[in-house]
Amino acid sequence: MKRQVPLGVLISGGGTNLQSIIDAIEAKRLDAVVRVVISNKESAYGLVRAKNHGIPTEVLDHKQFSSREAYDEAIVKLLHARGVELVILAGFMRLLSPVLVKAYSNRIMNIHPALLPAFPGLHGQKQAVEYGVRFAGCTVHFVNEECDQGPIIIQAIVPAYPDDTEETLAARILKQEHRIYPRAIQLYSEGRLRVEGRKVLVHGVEKDDAAALMNPPEGKR
Repeated sequence: MKRQVPLGVLISGGGTNLQSIIDAIEAKRLDAVVRVVISNKESAYGLVRAKNHGIPTEVLDHKQFSSREAYDEAIVKLLHARGVELVILAGFMRLLSPVLVKAYSNRIMNIHPALLPAFPGLHGQKQAVEYGVRFAGCTVHFVNEECDQGPIIIQAIVPAYPDDTEETLAARILKQEHRIYPRAIQLYSEGRLRVEGRKVLVHGVEKDDAAALMNPPEGKR
């Protein structure tokens, strides 16, 4: 029987990436089990998604804690109580303190709607549109103590067009988020990820030196 890596998923909102992870598990494409979904907001629709699949949930209101560190200590206790090995940030709109980062060193993943290190922080899609990039995308990375600066695991690229809005580009990127987040977790579950400094080495990946993308594409009008 394959190993099922135990996950704890932290959310603040709708939970579409949570849903993509649940769907991948149920489709047998992801060797994992969600042990708990934790939200800092009681109104987060992701809690409903979890309950629809029989997944335990917890609401931990950050406003009830005296500091970020105290809040993260409470999260760590919940994660430990559920036997969580890998922490998944799926639209969790809070910066983590060293308390949580150190407790799960190189075992916290986050997804960001930009090709890091470009456009970190909030509204990555809006930043990309305003900058006029030709390609945008999303990044899954391990979390460290700096915002959106942890070692990169996997990225997906989408074209960006001059007439894109933040909304149209975000929709294009979101489809790829739902593909690469389960993939990153599966690589972890298979024991294929190793962090060396800033780099994440992925065992068993073949190089394709001829691979390239161009936008606008060559030979098209």
